[in-house]
Amino acid sequence: MFANIGFPGLILILIIALVIFGPKKLPEIGKAAGHTLKEFKNSARDLTSDVTDEVKEAKEIIDGKESKYNHSE
Repeated sequence: MFANIGFPGLILILIIALVIFGPKKLPEIGKAAGHTLKEFKNSARDLTSDVTDEVKEAKEIIDGKESKYNHSE
């Protein structure tokens, strides 16, 4: 969706935002958006690492059970 905007479209969006919010509010909005994006990335990274850890633990459990069955034969 946003891949087709291009540079002229981005400039137009920035001009519209400047008109709507004014030059004093625009840096505050940008800072808040950056902070929100940073928090989202951190949360996504934490969630991904939690899932990865769970998968590793499950693989270790499965590998441990398989090795028990292979040694008993």
